[in-house]
Amino acid sequence: MATGSPRTKVAVVGAGAAGMSCASTLAQKGDQFEVHLFDSASQTGGQATSIALDARYGATWLNDGVQGGSPIFRHTFNFFRRYGYEPQPVKLQVSFGKGTDSFFTNIFPSPLVDKFSGEIQKLGRVLKWIKLLMPLLGILPVKVILRLFRFSHDFGNRMVLPLIALFLGTGNQTPNVSSVLLERLFDDPQMKLWDYDPDTLLPNQPAMYTFPNLGDFYRDWTSYLDSKGVKVRLQTGLEILKRDSKKGVDLRIWDDSTHSSERRWEGIVHDEHFDELVLCVPADEAKKMLGKHATWREKYVLGGVNFYDDVTITHSDANYFNSIFETRYKAELCGKASSETRSEQIAFAKQTPRCRKDGWEGFAPMYYTHSFKQDPQKIEMGFDCTNYQHQFRQALGEDSLSFEQDRHVYQTIFLNKEDSDLWTWESIDKDKIIGEKWWHQFGHNWQHYTRVVPGMMFINGRNRTLYAGSWTMVVSVCLYCVFQPLTGTEYA
Repeated sequence: MATGSPRTKVAVVGAGAAGMSCASTLAQKGDQFEVHLFDSASQTGGQATSIALDARYGATWLNDGVQGGSPIFRHTFNFFRRYGYEPQPVKLQVSFGKGTDSFFTNIFPSPLVDKFSGEIQKLGRVLKWIKLLMPLLGILPVKVILRLFRFSHDFGNRMVLPLIALFLGTGNQTPNVSSVLLERLFDDPQMKLWDYDPDTLLPNQPAMYTFPNLGDFYRDWTSYLDSKGVKVRLQTGLEILKRDSKKGVDLRIWDDSTHSSERRWEGIVHDEHFDELVLCVPADEAKKMLGKHATWREKYVLGGVNFYDDVTITHSDANYFNSIFETRYKAELCGKASSETRSEQIAFAKQTPRCRKDGWEGFAPMYYTHSFKQDPQKIEMGFDCTNYQHQFRQALGEDSLSFEQDRHVYQTIFLNKEDSDLWTWESIDKDKIIGEKWWHQFGHNWQHYTRVVPGMMFINGRNRTLYAGSWTMVVSVCLYCVFQPLTGTEYA
């Protein structure tokens, strides 16, 4: 762009991870772009939020949404460090199932692991076939792959589906997830969370990282964007009035601080013109925002992403949490000490949990699931945030015993509002509830990869509109689709 030519005026809608990244990238070329970042919320960050805690829990804050990630999140970690925030390492401990017939963990062998030893090894071979025949097998739902290769129902329901649901965030839609995600969970050099273990399925204590205080981080990131000339406009509602491939986009903008659809017109600011529109919101929200202005292609592609309403209850009810998950080592949960490695794992798990800088010595799980007996393909998930997030360990100090269980901060995640008749949330002591947060979750079903992913090329960039919502496709693909046409470079 020639010096002195007018800057391109861009409206970025959605101030979550995708919207903030988009605004930050465009801000690097401030001589070319005038960036306006909109969100109806009162803060940036989207689902990456923090809440205040009573000091009796040992820490004064908690990341109550996004909590951490694996080493593959290296770009995210570098971004944290750019603003003076350091992710903290933790050795991951997980607990799947409840009772000897469904429990397994990555810390020590269990009777379930012994029972399905042959199928665990078989799964390793099937993963190689999925990778080899990716265009054919990779698109098939996990439930079809399990039937096709003749895995038992119990192995699929008790081990494979909970594993995918917990670590890929696919919830109760896991049976419909494309098997390529299962393969990449273990095998893809750029995406895998950890290596496949032919003995216990999951590796023992793989490296993970917990995020810094996300509320503070997004506050500082927002200040940086402001200093670069980005106009951050929060508690603001939008309506698309017109899109023209040559003339640009007209928006109606109003103060949304009342969060009331009935009163939205009371706070109208004005109508405003933009050269480009970037929708960094979920696909269904983008479709709704387009309304009558959506083309048939946009309706078809954006309508191919399914969403489900989940809720996370943050609480300190140890009795409830212990009743639905396996939280402590028990001899009856232990499998055969058939090798030196297994004997060492069992000896480690038997210890009274002691705090370490990067986790816990002894069995102190952080991630949990259990399946419903009446519907074994559906699960509830949980976190022991005290065992997981680093600020609690820092408060204790190395070599200390854990806080008393009733001082732990837990989260139980109830999946898909349509399945609420299965939920156990009524059993949580109401006096011990710290917070409640609803999620509008993206379901990675197989249709998403046959309809939305290939269809995005036919709508992105048309009518001066680009799509970059994290839960529209996947962040790495979407951000490239946005930043490359606008800036000529890929965001890294």
